[in-house]
Amino acid sequence: MEGWHGWDEYAPFYDWENARTVGRRDVNFWRRLAGRVGGPVLELGCGTGRVSVPVARAVEGVVGIDRSDAMLRQARRRHGRTGDRLRLVRGDIRWLPFRQPGRFRLVIAPYGVLQSLVRDRALRDTLHSVFGALRSGGVFAIDIVPDLPRWREYERRVSLRGRRQGGAARVSLIESVRQDLPRRLTIFDQEFVERRGRSRAVHRFSLVFRTLSMRQMTGRLRRAGFTVETVSGDYQGGAWHPEADTWVVEARKSG
Repeated sequence: MEGWHGWDEYAPFYDWENARTVGRRDVNFWRRLAGRVGGPVLELGCGTGRVSVPVARAVEGVVGIDRSDAMLRQARRRHGRTGDRLRLVRGDIRWLPFRQPGRFRLVIAPYGVLQSLVRDRALRDTLHSVFGALRSGGVFAIDIVPDLPRWREYERRVSLRGRRQGGAARVSLIESVRQDLPRRLTIFDQEFVERRGRSRAVHRFSLVFRTLSMRQMTGRLRRAGFTVETVSGDYQGGAWHPEADTWVVEARKSG
């Protein structure tokens, strides 16, 4: 199973779930970073535009790239008020489809998107591609969900309930977690049950994430040519530690 599998099926429920989990607690960080570094900005795995749309309201010249048409359709619905400040592109982050090298001042990878690269070669290709897309001295910023293999396995737990689409539908998320410890993979088996009156629809898919230690991730960044500048344990610049809920890394293209 590849890390991009399941995201088309996830698209109709992505914003509904994230509003109840992550919400907007990371958005101000990415907006502030873009304001400090300046554009043009590239977001890897922009999905429904949860981050790229607010960033485009703060700085001009934002590009969001994602390989999922279903996710990008959701992003285009959000896109209206940003005008030509945001461009949405379907593409593969391993091989960024931009002819002009050194085009971006800032590349961001929010919401653990690099952890959807379940093979080391895919991560190497992505870091190499980002290095080429950044101008000299440009910034590459990522966040990471730490140490997923420590998450307990469980089966068919009702994680969330609520209404979506103006209250017309009731949705339940039934979730199972599996671990592939030798490959440092965590698999989330998702079952979204949608009820409208007497009708009931079930949507099943799986998402897979890979864990790297901070030492492994920063080592790969350095081998790709980046200088690691800051490592934080939250979106406010707090000190990093292994038990932090979020790991945030800012690196710079040297030369």
